[in-house]
Amino acid sequence: MNAFDKLSNQLRKSIEKQGITTPTEIQNLSIPHVIQGKDLIGESATGSGKTIAFGCGVVQQVVPKQGIQSLILTPTRELAEQVKEALKRLSNLRITAIYGGVAISPQIDALKQAEVVVATPGRTLDHLNRRTIDTSKVKLLVLDEADRMVEMGFIDDVGKIIKSCPKKRQTLLFSATMSGPAKQIAKRYMKNPTTVHATKMVDPSKLKQTYYDVPPKLKKELLVHLLKKEKSDLVMVFCNTRRATDLVVDVLKANGVKATPIHGGLNQAKRLKTIDLFHKGKFHVLVCTDVAARGLHIEGVTHIYNFDIPKEPGDYVHRIGRTARAGKKGLVINILANRDYDNFSRLKTTHRDFKIQKEKKPYLKCDLKEVKRSPRKFGDSKKGFRGRSSGGFRKGSRNSSSRNSRSRSQGNHRRRYNN
Repeated sequence: MNAFDKLSNQLRKSIEKQGITTPTEIQNLSIPHVIQGKDLIGESATGSGKTIAFGCGVVQQVVPKQGIQSLILTPTRELAEQVKEALKRLSNLRITAIYGGVAISPQIDALKQAEVVVATPGRTLDHLNRRTIDTSKVKLLVLDEADRMVEMGFIDDVGKIIKSCPKKRQTLLFSATMSGPAKQIAKRYMKNPTTVHATKMVDPSKLKQTYYDVPPKLKKELLVHLLKKEKSDLVMVFCNTRRATDLVVDVLKANGVKATPIHGGLNQAKRLKTIDLFHKGKFHVLVCTDVAARGLHIEGVTHIYNFDIPKEPGDYVHRIGRTARAGKKGLVINILANRDYDNFSRLKTTHRDFKIQKEKKPYLKCDLKEVKRSPRKFGDSKKGFRGRSSGGFRKGSRNSSSRNSRSRSQGNHRRRYNN
């Protein structure tokens, strides 16, 4: 079965121009239902081709110059941009992406002309409250990476957005896993949905998983040693926090490894530029938090390093899903210290089928160049004080209590929409 045979000649040619001639499993399973206008739940891993699957429905249903007729909700800014660019390659429709962390005025202008909107939940709700987005003509609603949106706390926002759309519409929900809350969304807002399951993109026979158990002070030294020793193409190193990410990048650079960070603390322009440069091979190593583990399509990753073991076993699955694709080999290397034991034990209990082989610690020369990071000053934007003056409020100053209370409230408001 080739689902592309059911598409219009123009749409099929647009796909073939991208060098895609054979549908992926999720495309074969979902496209026939999507183009028939049915509600659909698609369980499929990141990078499996979901965007083309629901993009076919977008191209088929949206009529030019008739207002916003399709709304695609995504959990992150990067995924919103990625989906927008993918849809532009399929059609000449007016497509815009809206998300937090950037000026809202250009988005308001773009929404007046848009026919397809790709958006994060927080900023969409912001536009709805401002009445700067009209969802009354939406024919096709897509919830992409629904489980991730639930994990990030957007379930209530998603519900409000869905209620703003017409009841008579087609709804598509794509998710790597169908958690309880994600199932509730499907049950409450979808009409007799068809469910399709695609197997994982990762080939278990091509994926090798290993781990090292070392003292905490040797984690960075071992990482540098392995990165220089292992022959690899693109490499992703995962940390659990922004601070750890920045520290690891500094150490790698100081020791001659071309590395760059990506995490939620970087502004949008920087994050998009970083991903583009990594795609082009300008950096050999991408050090990141889990913001990069979901949704982003990054090809050519041969090695995954877990500098920190994630708290949630599901995040580990999404991390390692970045390699061993399309018949290519992949290697996952976990670097453990005592602080990782609980998370690693939880991982092995949850995924008993994973074969994670213990490796012997190599001889380390102990000549690592360390980097001392200067403490950030109060008011540094990277610490999240963007709304305050550079000097902050003096303790005990007049109305400092009420000002600080208001500042915290504004900060919470920003965090809600800055996704």
